[in-house]
Amino acid sequence: MGVRDELAGQEYRDAPDAPRVPRGGDVRAPVRRRLRRGRDDGKRSEERADTTCDGKLAGTTDITVWFHTGQSGEVDTLRSQVKDFNATQKAVRVELITLPEERPYTDLVESAAASGELPDLLDFDGPNLYNYAWSGKLKPIDSCVPESVKSDLLPSIREQGTYAGRLWGVGTFDSGLGLYVRPSVLKQAGIRVPSGPDDAWTATELTGILRKLRKEGYEKPLDLFINNSAGGDEWNTYGFAPAVWSAGGDLIAPGSFRTAEGFLNGPEAVRAMTAMQGWALEGLIDPNEDDKAFTKGRSPISWLGHWVYGEYTEAFPGDVKIVPLPDFGEGTVTGMGSWQWGVTAGSVDGDAVWRFLAYLLKPREVLRMSRANGAIPATDSAVALSPRFAEGGAEHLFIEQLKSGVARPRSQTPAYPAITEAFSRAYAEIMVDGAPVRAALDEAVRRIDKDLADHQGYPSTGR
Repeated sequence: MGVRDELAGQEYRDAPDAPRVPRGGDVRAPVRRRLRRGRDDGKRSEERADTTCDGKLAGTTDITVWFHTGQSGEVDTLRSQVKDFNATQKAVRVELITLPEERPYTDLVESAAASGELPDLLDFDGPNLYNYAWSGKLKPIDSCVPESVKSDLLPSIREQGTYAGRLWGVGTFDSGLGLYVRPSVLKQAGIRVPSGPDDAWTATELTGILRKLRKEGYEKPLDLFINNSAGGDEWNTYGFAPAVWSAGGDLIAPGSFRTAEGFLNGPEAVRAMTAMQGWALEGLIDPNEDDKAFTKGRSPISWLGHWVYGEYTEAFPGDVKIVPLPDFGEGTVTGMGSWQWGVTAGSVDGDAVWRFLAYLLKPREVLRMSRANGAIPATDSAVALSPRFAEGGAEHLFIEQLKSGVARPRSQTPAYPAITEAFSRAYAEIMVDGAPVRAALDEAVRRIDKDLADHQGYPSTGR
């Protein structure tokens, strides 16, 4: 059964100039049209060789767009953007399809790819790009993106979207991690507040700070959002691979991506995970079962991302500061990357798809989305219009990290799905279950290296 049949009867169609299809309605027609266009595009792709965009667009072209159902603000904003785009020009008509949450989005993408039912424009979590590009799900978009647009993108957006020397994806927002702290609490305890990446607390220093805060009455002073870690989801890799990198370790051999042996289970990674597990074993981490460890005042230090800025500052107006993640030995490192857009291999016309993407990358549209989801604007022109991210702004640290190299992309290899699954599971075992660090990392290495062997090391020929 293909995605077309699986989704029949569920509400997912978002055609901007037609009423929403109610539950139980017929939603298969747009996918059928997409399949017919896909067959025609096969010939066009051969004629244009490896050129996704040739700068030509004739008549009116219909394109389908898939978007994950995440934050309501994101979905509502994209629906409005599609409606406005369709109303302001006639060359391209966008049909938006928001996929249901009943099944993991990435599973639906894989199923659709297998049955030839991918849309023209696909939304996906950034690090999945490398596997999608390698396996032939995407087209490179170097020929689509003008240099003026490319140079306006944050360097982290360009890096996240690049695989094998080519650009395959682009996002309209990026992400950032840091330690949210209560300056008033730290001052009361005589604890210094870091001023920037060059002034980050060391991991050892943070351990001492947590113990001191406990003596000040904060029984569990650190929030690691650990209530979201037991399931071994992407948060574990995004949030805490930076500790491994900061210690000088890695999730897989950098550059060659041929093995995780000696990297994920090397002494540096073991040291970082041992330090973090020590916080858990001492009971310094709030279980955060109510998602309010910071906002209820139990934990004056919270290791989280840009998305909680509004909630935290509302809870403690004027008493929230974002400082770098701790330095585990080789300097502070943070995560980066968020959802991106890519042109699928079967897209009807790359130029039509790019016309819509170019609209989403206009400064006002980038701001529109980043204001809706609290994320970091993806372009310099949009950042310049965002006081919170400007020099001296409350969230400027995120921009500083993304531009200075403090932020690192997750492993840029087609093996990433296996890497993140293995590391996320190991992190949960170490931090939640109290498993021996080296044994858990050894098992993660075994899983990653097995995947590499199963795929012959992911040769550059891809498919």
